[in-house]
Amino acid sequence: MFSVFRNNVVDLPTNVSLSYFWCGGFMISAFLFIQIVSGVILSFLYVADSCLSFGCVLGFTSESLFVWFVRYFHVWGVTFIFVLLFFHMGRSLYYSSYSKLGVWNVGFILYLLMMVEAFLGYILPWHQMSYWAATVLTSVLNSIPFFGGILYKFVVGGFSVTNVTLVRVFSVHVCLAFVILGFSVIHLFYLHKSGSNNPLFVPGGYSDVVLFHSFFTFKDGFLFLSLLFFGGVFLLVFPDFVLDVESFSEADPLVTPVSIKPEWYFLAFYAMLRSVESNVGGLVLVLAFLFVLWLPTLNSSCSYSVGRQYVFWISFSLFFLLSYLGSCHPEVPYVLISKLCSGLIVFMLLLFKGLWVVPYSGGFPRFYSFGD
Repeated sequence: MFSVFRNNVVDLPTNVSLSYFWCGGFMISAFLFIQIVSGVILSFLYVADSCLSFGCVLGFTSESLFVWFVRYFHVWGVTFIFVLLFFHMGRSLYYSSYSKLGVWNVGFILYLLMMVEAFLGYILPWHQMSYWAATVLTSVLNSIPFFGGILYKFVVGGFSVTNVTLVRVFSVHVCLAFVILGFSVIHLFYLHKSGSNNPLFVPGGYSDVVLFHSFFTFKDGFLFLSLLFFGGVFLLVFPDFVLDVESFSEADPLVTPVSIKPEWYFLAFYAMLRSVESNVGGLVLVLAFLFVLWLPTLNSSCSYSVGRQYVFWISFSLFFLLSYLGSCHPEVPYVLISKLCSGLIVFMLLLFKGLWVVPYSGGFPRFYSFGD
């Protein structure tokens, strides 16, 4: 066991040119571990009951200073994980990490699982926004042809979101955290097997190397302590900043909020869903975006290609714009702009993955010049 740890952490040969953008995986893993520990503590106190859950969660803030700290660190931890995850995936796209099939496929599954886990955790406080967000998003399942109704009843446990749904969500939320932890280990295995890419596109991830310790352990440790410091500042100065106003109102099936919206890391997908008049059409659009985002290609063009950078940053800007549009009320012109941006971002990702493709020859791919 010690030799496995030493070979994968201490004596691991790592390319010397890796910047702080390559610290994202360690940061996500560290915050994931904190989320699991804090989640286990909160699970001992949480009551999965539609009549008691809201009061139980609010009671965490007055239980003790320790419970208050654990609860709010759990809330802020999700935000930090998704910020780091977007940086991590953005860097992977920019430097063509999707050409490493094992690492990319497991990593993309991890991204989907984390989205499901975050959504399930958002439902648990059983406040107005979580209840109605669950009602709206699960209704998409009901619109799937042929087996949509059966799938909807299986997920929610009846004809609508009720106490049965809450019990199922709590159980899956706890179990899925350990599934994510297992996939993280598999992701790390494939990463160490193939080696990291690097900003200089030097052929072979393990060329021009240093040992992981102490060069990168200090680098990761410094960034982790810096993020913990900023997290502590946010936690103590404005702990409720990431919580919606409706988070302080108990779920009421008879009162619909004026504007239903999910957490910020789902806003882009929410904008896509509601940009199409049909629920099935919105779901197909989101699935098409995820498919193109996942699609692995042997695209190993130099990241300094001017045209490739234009395509990447336009795609990034469109995703950021969709996130803003998802927070707006569904009215003219926001819905129309969301529809245009949704189609355009899928097209730009297809260009990004389809152009600059290098044929596989069994050896190292050739690299393109700066003006390619």
